[in-house]
Amino acid sequence: MNAQAITPRCIWPVGAKLGEGPVWHAEEQLLYFVDIKGRKLHRCDSEGDARDSFELPDETGFALPVHGGGLVCGLPGQLVHFDPARGSFKPLLSLEGDRPGNRMNDGAIGPDGALWFGSMDNGETAPTGALYRYDGGLQRHDDGYVITNGPAFSPDGRTFYHTDTLGKTVYAFDVDGRGKLSNKRTFVTIAGAGHPDGSAVDAEGCVWIASFGGGRVERYAPSGELLDFVVFPCPNVTKIAFGGPDLRTAFATTAWKGMSEDARARHPLAGAVFAFDVSVPGLAPQPFRLDVQ
Repeated sequence: MNAQAITPRCIWPVGAKLGEGPVWHAEEQLLYFVDIKGRKLHRCDSEGDARDSFELPDETGFALPVHGGGLVCGLPGQLVHFDPARGSFKPLLSLEGDRPGNRMNDGAIGPDGALWFGSMDNGETAPTGALYRYDGGLQRHDDGYVITNGPAFSPDGRTFYHTDTLGKTVYAFDVDGRGKLSNKRTFVTIAGAGHPDGSAVDAEGCVWIASFGGGRVERYAPSGELLDFVVFPCPNVTKIAFGGPDLRTAFATTAWKGMSEDARARHPLAGAVFAFDVSVPGLAPQPFRLDVQ
């Protein structure tokens, strides 16, 4: 794969202040993503058409498909179920009442249908963020992060990846069939411009890491070797998701958060959603299941 030769195409110049959490909804064949600071959920098809947007009650770090319909959403201090057809929100869980400055950030569904997600300090200064797993019961697996990001799994489900964004480090863990993590170790440390943001894993087990401030997405081998990268026409790339009928389309969210007026004028597509084709498909997205205990 010569990813450097790829030019991402803008499929929706939505102008998200903090576009995040792209996820391919396999049943609907639609892409969902959030604008955290804009308090909106957006969806479109693989070409950026069939567009819909929904107002959210608060800053929402992720919105992931649920088995049986709707999405599980991470709002500050709570998880909720959102039904786009009815526009209704149903509380699922309250958490972090002792950390009022936090909000939820990136999330992903594990191979067993459990929800993995992180919290973060909304002021981006205090190490109050934590990593959680939710399967109807909540477990805290790691702690002490300012900004958590990038939960993702290897194709065999035995390796879990998690990101300390301000520490510019992506960690790998061993994970067993019951969702227990062990053997925390550094997978990669990001040098140079940009901070590691969301992650996604392809069918070869390579980890794609978005660079917030670095204007690109990097592809790493399971060994941690940098294999390739894709350059974007805007600096803040937040995460990719694999989708389309054959999972060979990578969708990327971006953001204009933190950019000056001059920088935004130089990068008019900041906050847009992009797509590019890949030769190695992604992993089939899993829906969230409340019955995985």
